[in-house]
Amino acid sequence: MKKPFVLVVLTVLLFILISSLNEMPSLGDRVNPSYNEVAEYYISNAKEDTNTMNIIAAIITDYRAFDTLGETTVLFTSITAVVSVLGFSMFEKKEK
Repeated sequence: MKKPFVLVVLTVLLFILISSLNEMPSLGDRVNPSYNEVAEYYISNAKEDTNTMNIIAAIITDYRAFDTLGETTVLFTSITAVVSVLGFSMFEKKEK
């Protein structure tokens, strides 16, 4: 009973994936959502706003600093969790 249900669900998900891929704009197309006024503002005003020559560094450290801080916090928390779990399991093996 479970196997046909799983196959139906996977088939529906595959259909959704393929139909979504067909609706995506082509790479480099001007109607692509990644080409908008925010990207144009970053490119044209990064040097004056941040006093740096590197646009990528200006975007990461000045324009999107809170987002980068959040991503860094999530990464640090996940690394801490993995190290603490591995540390406890290694400590238990030495104890026996």
